[in-house]
Amino acid sequence: MQAKKLTLLETVAAAGVFSAVSFWYGFMFGRESARRELGGIIDDLRSNKPTTTAAASSDTDAHPKP
Repeated sequence: MQAKKLTLLETVAAAGVFSAVSFWYGFMFGRESARRELGGIIDDLRSNKPTTTAAASSDTDAHPKP
């Protein structure tokens, strides 16, 4: 029995579906990760705790209090 060979169109369609699913999964994973990180930063700001990130310390150095 011969193995079925995929046509060029079927190969391109399969690659497109795989690419779309991969993009959607990556987008949703990145969105959830950013939501968690921002949630932690917002909680720290609400409780007036200083953040330990390098970006936060450089922001305070860039804008000293008068």
